[in-house]
Amino acid sequence: MNNNDYKILLVDDEPDVLEFMGYNLEKEGYTILKAANGEEALHIVKKIRPHLIILDVMMPGQNGIETCKLLRQNNELKDILIIFLSARDDDYTQVEGLEAGADDYIGKPIKPIILKSKIKALLRRAEQNNELRSSIFSFLDVIIDVEKRIIKKNNKLIKLSKKEFDLLTLLISKPNKVFTRNEIFKTVWGDNIIVGDRTIDVHIRRIRGKTGILNIDTVKGVGYKFCIDESL
Repeated sequence: MNNNDYKILLVDDEPDVLEFMGYNLEKEGYTILKAANGEEALHIVKKIRPHLIILDVMMPGQNGIETCKLLRQNNELKDILIIFLSARDDDYTQVEGLEAGADDYIGKPIKPIILKSKIKALLRRAEQNNELRSSIFSFLDVIIDVEKRIIKKNNKLIKLSKKEFDLLTLLISKPNKVFTRNEIFKTVWGDNIIVGDRTIDVHIRRIRGKTGILNIDTVKGVGYKFCIDESL
C-alpha cells in the first residue's frame, strides 16, 4: 500500500499539536483525521475506521489510556494500530500505555523524523502480518484462526490479550524455529519499545496457563520455539 492509502487519526486536546502533526504527515501523503478528545475519537473511529491512531495520553475527560482500553475491548476495532503521545516521558507512563494495548509510544516535544519513522515501522509490520492473518493453524486439540483472532481448544474459546495472541501466532507461524528475544521484541512489540527484561517470559507463562499449550519450549539464553512432531 502507498502512504495515500492509509488513514491516520490524530487525537490531542492541543490544537497546535494537531496542526503540527497533521502538516508533517499530510506532506508524506497520509490521509489525516483529527479529534480533540477521546469521546470524539471513538465517534470518528466507529464511522471511519483508520489504519492507525496517534493518541495523546493526558486529555481532559476521557484520557488516552481509557480510550485505548475501550478500543481494545471492541472486537471490530481492537486491532487498529495505536501510538501513544505524551509529555510524560517516564518509564511508568510508557509501561502503563503499553499494558493498555498501545503498539508504540512517542514523547513530547514531537520530533517529526521520529514520528514518521515509527509510523512507517508500524505500518510495515502490519503489512508483513497480512499473510498470517488469513491463516488457520491446527494441532492436536487446538485451532487458531489468525484472521478472526480466535483460539479454540476442544471447541472451547480461549481469550488472550493482543500481545499474547501476537506472540503465540509468531511462534506457531514457523514450527521448530528458534525465535530470539530480539526477534520477538521487534515483531510483537516493535522497535524502541521500553519493556522489562521479563516481559516475554511473563507472556509465555500466561499463554501456557490460559491455553494449556505445552509445546512452547524455552531455549536458554536465546529465546523460544514452538515444537511440533513433524511426523504427526
